[in-house]
Amino acid sequence: MNKFWYFHNLNYVMRNFFVYLLLFFFNLTISAQQTFPVNGVSEKFDPFYAFTNANIILNPNLEISNGVLIIQGNKIIAVGQDVIIPEEAIVHDLDGDYIYPSFIDLYSEYGISNKEKITSQKYRPQYTSNKKGAFHWNQAIHPEVQAHDFFNSYEYDYTKYLENGFGLVVSHVQDGLIRGTGVLSMISSKTDHQNILISKAANFFSFKKGSSKQKSPTSLMGSISLIKQAFLDAEWYKNQEDQTNLSFDYFNKNIQLPNIFIINHELDYGRVHKIADDFEIDFIIKGNGHEYSQIKALQAANLPVIIPLNFPKAYDVSDPYQAEWVSLSEMKKWELAPFNASILEQNNIKFCITSSDLEKDVFFSNLRKAIHKGLSKNTALSALTTIPAEILDLKDKVGSLDEGMLANFFIASKDIFENGKIYEHWTNGKQHIITKKPIEDILGHYSIITPNFKNKKVIIKGKLFKPKVIIYDLDSTSLKTNIKENNIIIHDNKGKFRANLKYHENIISGKYQDSLGDYHNFIARKDSAILSEQKSFNLEIDSVSPQIWFPNKAYGFKKIPNYENIIFRNATVWTNEKEGILTRTDVAIQNGKILAIGQQLDVLTIFPGKNKITQIDASKKHLTCGIVDEHSHIAISKGVNESSQAVTAEVSIGDVINPTDRNIYRQLAGGVTTSQLLHGSANPIGGQSAIVKLRWGSNAEEMKINDASGFIKFALGENVKQSNWGDLERVRFPQTRMGVEQVFYDAFYRAKKYKTSWEEYNNLSFSEKKKIYPPREDLELNALVEILDNERFITCHSYMQSEINMLMHVADSMDFTVNTFTHILEGYKVAEKMKKHGAGGSTFSDWWAYKFEVNDAIPYNATLLNEAGVLTAINSDDAEMGRRLNQEAAKAVKYGNTSEENAWKMVTLNPAKLLHLDDRIGSIKIGKDADLVLWTDNPLSIYAKVVQTYVDGKLLYDINNDKLLRDRDKLERMRIIQKMINSNGEKKAPKKTEEVLYHCDTEYDE
Repeated sequence: MNKFWYFHNLNYVMRNFFVYLLLFFFNLTISAQQTFPVNGVSEKFDPFYAFTNANIILNPNLEISNGVLIIQGNKIIAVGQDVIIPEEAIVHDLDGDYIYPSFIDLYSEYGISNKEKITSQKYRPQYTSNKKGAFHWNQAIHPEVQAHDFFNSYEYDYTKYLENGFGLVVSHVQDGLIRGTGVLSMISSKTDHQNILISKAANFFSFKKGSSKQKSPTSLMGSISLIKQAFLDAEWYKNQEDQTNLSFDYFNKNIQLPNIFIINHELDYGRVHKIADDFEIDFIIKGNGHEYSQIKALQAANLPVIIPLNFPKAYDVSDPYQAEWVSLSEMKKWELAPFNASILEQNNIKFCITSSDLEKDVFFSNLRKAIHKGLSKNTALSALTTIPAEILDLKDKVGSLDEGMLANFFIASKDIFENGKIYEHWTNGKQHIITKKPIEDILGHYSIITPNFKNKKVIIKGKLFKPKVIIYDLDSTSLKTNIKENNIIIHDNKGKFRANLKYHENIISGKYQDSLGDYHNFIARKDSAILSEQKSFNLEIDSVSPQIWFPNKAYGFKKIPNYENIIFRNATVWTNEKEGILTRTDVAIQNGKILAIGQQLDVLTIFPGKNKITQIDASKKHLTCGIVDEHSHIAISKGVNESSQAVTAEVSIGDVINPTDRNIYRQLAGGVTTSQLLHGSANPIGGQSAIVKLRWGSNAEEMKINDASGFIKFALGENVKQSNWGDLERVRFPQTRMGVEQVFYDAFYRAKKYKTSWEEYNNLSFSEKKKIYPPREDLELNALVEILDNERFITCHSYMQSEINMLMHVADSMDFTVNTFTHILEGYKVAEKMKKHGAGGSTFSDWWAYKFEVNDAIPYNATLLNEAGVLTAINSDDAEMGRRLNQEAAKAVKYGNTSEENAWKMVTLNPAKLLHLDDRIGSIKIGKDADLVLWTDNPLSIYAKVVQTYVDGKLLYDINNDKLLRDRDKLERMRIIQKMINSNGEKKAPKKTEEVLYHCDTEYDE
């Protein structure tokens, strides 16, 4: 802790000169603060308390020794070294103890009494809100909830907060997406009227739906879109006069408060940052303790964070078989979590610390562990005091110790970040005893001067807080001692000696009872003192944090690969262009692009002035473009379906990309470089897709393909009418296939009307626009208008020809084209109509008979569609199948006698065309992206293995490096396992978990 000394400057002298004047006026006002009637005689006594001879930590950067702190009521009157102590003050001589400002916790549910139990939904789904009143249509959106309405501290034990140094907390109802406001309260034994400092201290947001039993939302992407729409609706609501919505009244009134967003996973940081950018909201983000993995995103957003000290328990890895159930990712999280705060400090990220999310009372032990791992004491104290005070705009009242500030502080034996113990905590000017200060000189050698024990010896030794009494005339091994303050209780195991004694001024005196029940005097005088056996504290700093990988799990990169200048020599090149398959051909790449194609390319000509050039011998190998998967569900967080409504065009897979999914690496090993991540098939109009490059090690935004066309998932068949969802799911429209058609028509009629309203508004002059308000922006209808405007394109889950015909008819009548029918297992029946309409098909090679509506599927479908002139692709819809799409393409050769080149195009160029990306990917052509795969054999062969996979010219998979990574990861596991075995504390048993793999009809999240 940095130490600065007060000097006797003019300002300081004048401040002490006016102390009594300040006290005079303070006394005049203090009696006028009561709003309750006096029952009997009024209590006017309000003493001064003076704390002397203290080490006072005024703030994280200023400490004084031999200081004095004076308080009266709930205010600090004076603080310093040469402070005048009022004659009538009650003086506490702290004898070198430490005084700290009380800690502030911005995330708590202290005092909140309406904790509604979250139960599983085992009845018919609830689609509309059952909340009475003019509130938001969704029960998870309730900005009208004000925590102060539920605050009742009398039902809560505040001891744990005071013991952990927290004297002020912001409490809120921890339920829902938009949760309402939190209340800032001091934690003391005074009334709530006196303790509540700010009734509305902050707004709270979350991605967790909470206790609402309403169906919507069912996924993380649904939660995100619902929050976004609420922001838009609240802004629109301010300018309209046709309706009253109390939820938006509260939302708009409180939005200027600090806005705290609670996340559950470190990947949520990017999601909150996107909302913050879209709506210009400076969120404070309450994290989950693994912020070290998101440093780049945190630096870019420059938003403060609130971190818990919820370090994971070590696993019990004594059983080598069970230890295999623990992933390397979880092991690295265990090791890195204590370094989280120090890593944030090193990267200049502003953060607060919360005491939440701890299973047991381990706050101080974990805080000190964070100090041990490199967190500086100054930053730790800032994170607990001045930064939360700054966020709440209360730096003039709380968070430090100065004249006029609230009397919130605690007294500790030593440096609280090392081994200090809290004796007292004063909050709102009220004393709370945490641990009685021990009488240090009780330790020593004593002589007993009573007749029965005359000239016998007594020793009191051990630790200050747990000393032990030994009387040499008694069996010391069976003698039990209990010392509290200056009271000493001693007894033996046989009940022959029981004593109640007191210590005062080097004398122990009292009475003991013998085995006959008679009492006798006991007096002992100290002969000499004994030093405490308490070990001296030595703060050791272990600031070298383990390495963070990208992603921080098995196969993660220590450093993201860079672009290279590469020439592949003498390869068999599958160009997918008019040149066909070229033999003994060279391909050069640079800066992520294909630079040259030809035989015996000259290095100096291709790479003039470049020193570092990698030449790869590709003779006897095949070089292709990367595989493109038109229909995938990998790399998605917390649900692939927003199944709550028939139309959910507002949700977007782009909001929930999971760049750490190990299936990304697995599919790179199978030659896949691009995937369309699709919403599921739970509704006729589902959510927007995300088209990504499998850029292993990148974040979610970096995985997205810039300027890619927008796509959206539609669906037909059994799933959308909830045929297999159970008898309880007979509520949501549609329940029949003809109802599905009406959903489409209704949605597009609404979209047309919405589009017209905006066109009419946009065509008004500036002066005319000032007289009226713009239409309400609707995220759902925005997406549908994009379809009508040919700016967003449909990928439709489909099986039966009748429904395929129906949707093409709907599209024709609404003047748009269905871009792709995916699955399309009866496509061979309607191939000519698809070609006429302009739709492509993305199908399975030979999946059939897994439900009734696929009974007519045949393995010749892809070939028949292709021969009919329909742009045809083969997709995976499955994480495992995505690793062998080359073999799925080969089945078109087997079953339909499709040529090898055309079959290969079904998993490369054709899906690239369906995704409108064939100008960038899908073939090997100069100027296209260097998404390349090097194979050991013909890529359609079952014997072919991927040697290397490049995405944008960066080597992201290498078969030889894969072996090295496996060895590295095994050693990393063993290193951490040995560390876990040697670690102290309670350990948790490993649990076997199943990998969550999404499909079109998956309704749950992970």
